[in-house]
Amino acid sequence: MDQKYPDEKAGASRKAPWKIKIRLLLGPARVPFLILTPACMLLGYASSVWSFAGHVSFRRFLLALIGGVAAHISVNAFNEYSDFKTGLDSKTERTPFSGGSGTLQKEPSLSRWALAMALASLGITSIIGLYFAVIVGWMILPLGILGIVIIIAYTGRLTRNPYSCLVAPGIGFGPLMVMGTAFVLTGRYSVTAAIVSLIPFFLVSNLLLLNQFPDTGPDRSIGRRHFPITIGRKKSSVIYGMFLLLSYLSIAGCVIFGLLPTPCLMGLLTSILAAPSFFNAYRHAEAPGNLVPAMGMNVLINLFTPALVSLGLFAAPRLGQ
Repeated sequence: MDQKYPDEKAGASRKAPWKIKIRLLLGPARVPFLILTPACMLLGYASSVWSFAGHVSFRRFLLALIGGVAAHISVNAFNEYSDFKTGLDSKTERTPFSGGSGTLQKEPSLSRWALAMALASLGITSIIGLYFAVIVGWMILPLGILGIVIIIAYTGRLTRNPYSCLVAPGIGFGPLMVMGTAFVLTGRYSVTAAIVSLIPFFLVSNLLLLNQFPDTGPDRSIGRRHFPITIGRKKSSVIYGMFLLLSYLSIAGCVIFGLLPTPCLMGLLTSILAAPSFFNAYRHAEAPGNLVPAMGMNVLINLFTPALVSLGLFAAPRLGQ
């Protein structure tokens, strides 16, 4: 029996390097966080199914989803590459939700791979966007161009202004992804898609805001100027609370005024996570090491709120029926 264990360990050690290599290659994409894209784009699909009287193509939605995920990979990889080149990720104290993947610190030779991944993913997004511009309509181009600008400029430019740093992620995952998805499915911009895009606008802006709390010192050292740096973490936690409140008010208000069907109120269920997340963020604003529970709840809020609103749209009778 004793002789069996070294063989098993040797077998495990032979497999481990391949797993490590795959993990390193995928690291700049930050794969675990890519699930946010389908959660947001599902709102665009669900709003189209509910509000559009004609047929909505699921295949077209899947192609749009590939473009959205590629855009997400691109901005992640650009960010990973930039933070490696500036030395930022070597200064940050990594958490499960912030501080980068650590891939390029472990394997600096992969920095070119990260840049190539960012450019290739951006190319995929651009090609899919041009395809939709040809078959659906050129009016999708303003959203696509703004999206490309945000992807390229976010890390190096937009993070140097607290206002653009706050809203750029929300614009990308909110109006651009949700309204863009609805447009390629229906060929027109809809009020419903614009309304539901407010949900990820507030939530994803909040996601990045809270994740900035642990990195204020290192971020300041390379010239970034987000709100936790410019006004402090405590006041920024109040912004975090306000954006949470606005996300839920946008759901409740739209149902009250008949702009969304009643089942969309299911999105309010995540408020049971939002309240403790805010109080944790406010209480521990100056002790970032204690913010991990709030950051974890914040991720769940970002995933489940749009998913529940989408479920409400699917469950409701179609508009006009």
